[in-house]
Amino acid sequence: MGEVRHVTHSIPPTFDEHSRVLVLGSMPSPKSRETGYNYGHPQNRFWRVLAQLADEPVPATNELKRSFCLRHGIALWDVIVECDIVGASDTSIRNAKPNDLTRITEYAPIEAIFCTGAKAYELYRRLCESNVGMPATRLPSTSPANAACGMDKLLAAYAAIFEYTN
Repeated sequence: MGEVRHVTHSIPPTFDEHSRVLVLGSMPSPKSRETGYNYGHPQNRFWRVLAQLADEPVPATNELKRSFCLRHGIALWDVIVECDIVGASDTSIRNAKPNDLTRITEYAPIEAIFCTGAKAYELYRRLCESNVGMPATRLPSTSPANAACGMDKLLAAYAAIFEYTN
């Protein structure tokens, strides 16, 4: 299965005073940590889904991804700051410690929180929801490991983000 590693989150959150939705993953994958930005694996469909919903080109660089999020009122981060994990396997996450999401929710006028996948949602509910004071909506994972979920289903689910954006 692979080696369990203790991982500490190294990617700063993306948000500003205009962010209206907070999109949370569980923990950046090894590829995302390598590229230095969320959803960095080339097979992850996150950026393709958001770009298609916004009718824009897929942002190719970290700066373009950050700009895309801020332009659309999307705050982006992860539920946990550190954990034990095997590779990018969310199901292997153990000993998770939560990020302080209130640094976003107390600064930005967040109206909705979305979690990208079952594990992010479960961890948010267990570790963060009572502190943040807002429920989250679970979205299907855009990970290549969730191949059973096609683009049409992802587009339909992720369209909810754009109900809150500019």
